[in-house]
Amino acid sequence: MKKQLFIAALLMGIVPAAAQETYQNATVVAEDLNGTARYIGMGGAMDALGADISTISTNPAGIGLFRKSHASLSAGLINQQGAKNFADGRKTNISFDQIGFVWSSLWNSTNYVNFGFNFHKSRNFNQILNVVDNLNGASQNKATVIKRDEGLLYEEKNNVPNFDNTYVTCSILDDLYASNLNYNKSDKQWYSYDGQDYAFDRQYEGYIGEYDFNLSGNVKDRFFWGLTIGIHDVHYHHYSEYNENLQGGLGGVPTQYGLTIADDRNIKGQGTDVKAGVIFRPFEDSPLRFGISVTTPTWYNLTTSSYSSFNDNTGIHDGIPDEYEFKLFTPWKFGLSAGHTFGNFLALGLGYEYADYSCMDTRVFTGEYDYDDTEKTESDNEMNRHTSKTLKSVSTLKAGLEFKPDPSIAVRLGYNYVSPMYKNDGYKDTWLNSLGSYHSSTSDFINWDATHRITCGLGFQSGAWNFAAAYQYTVQKGKFAPFDSYEDKYISNIANLVDLKNQRHQLLLTIGYTFDLDSDLW
Repeated sequence: MKKQLFIAALLMGIVPAAAQETYQNATVVAEDLNGTARYIGMGGAMDALGADISTISTNPAGIGLFRKSHASLSAGLINQQGAKNFADGRKTNISFDQIGFVWSSLWNSTNYVNFGFNFHKSRNFNQILNVVDNLNGASQNKATVIKRDEGLLYEEKNNVPNFDNTYVTCSILDDLYASNLNYNKSDKQWYSYDGQDYAFDRQYEGYIGEYDFNLSGNVKDRFFWGLTIGIHDVHYHHYSEYNENLQGGLGGVPTQYGLTIADDRNIKGQGTDVKAGVIFRPFEDSPLRFGISVTTPTWYNLTTSSYSSFNDNTGIHDGIPDEYEFKLFTPWKFGLSAGHTFGNFLALGLGYEYADYSCMDTRVFTGEYDYDDTEKTESDNEMNRHTSKTLKSVSTLKAGLEFKPDPSIAVRLGYNYVSPMYKNDGYKDTWLNSLGSYHSSTSDFINWDATHRITCGLGFQSGAWNFAAAYQYTVQKGKFAPFDSYEDKYISNIANLVDLKNQRHQLLLTIGYTFDLDSDLW
């Protein structure tokens, strides 16, 4: 468990441009199933079927199947089941989810060239987390003492024990807890308190908006191609309160009180990626088609700011502000898909996506500049090693169907399975010799399991107008820990893993308009 201390400049409290840590990064890069009501109703399994604007971000060749120009607008409600309201967070929220258009132009007698633009929320962060559990003697402040014993905390100034936050600690959180350790005057030692229980509440809010620009077309209705450039706009915020009920102190005067750590964090910034895809029909007399797509990493440039404070039996104390800029490169993403239509009354779609999140690249600024005055970055190797040990590749399976009992009415069903991103033995390591750990202001983490999505929807067409509604139920289980557990022959600081179940309901409505009444999107 012993780690090397940071370089001398950091030891003297110079504020660095830093990297983020694995679990926060994973929250940012995860994606929701979102788009038009038709796309959601079919579980997103339209990457080979195409002719829906939401395929602009999954398989850009899907836009090449449009034969008439089209515009759409989507909004709805999202409800979280089983949570209680906390701070400004609410269980039910209105969400504006999508707006876009496709301009279809006939290039020659058989080929089209299409241009498309679409905005959609690739991630809706709105969520409330509530956890209560016993500690049985474990405590966050005990974790701080363990770090001191391992040589990770500065503890003496002029030969007097001191936890002055102008000197390096392993994280901002340790500065807060070190202010509340139990100091025994008789042996001049600092001791930790035993934790009885804790209550944790966090409000998440915000979104990632994705702006996609597409160019696509076809070759004789046998081969379809597409290219999309995406801009991702990140707006993330959380506010949490972690309360421990503490008692006693090894070698100290018996006492009992509660300690609350409050953390307020924002992440903002932009990222860019490029998506390319093709759809082809191998048999001229069959509507069966297959799709292949690839997405580059999203190259994020992000800024995070936080303010952390504590409240104990003596009142509210001054907090610690922090702000820094970092870069995050997500993994490559690959997709395979298949689709088949039967007449004009039934469409079936299948899709598979793969991305290896253990390969995410967290980057730090070096202080050196290129010829164009752009500051150089380099990989945070220590954090990236932790990411590779904590996260893993994710496979997403999508299946959906659309049935038309009448040419103007459509019934849709869909299902998604998303494999876990987190390894079962993953944990948030605040011991890392990484700037991401140094700037960490919370110690909690969740290892989420697989995600299941069940969707359904209805569609109605009246002339040039299309109206659609979709419902999505998402469920995901996970295990929560307030901090990383530690045990050796001298000390034990083990916190229980608490089972979580995140259930979300989404109701989405889409209004679409086709610029030509003869439009046929099959």
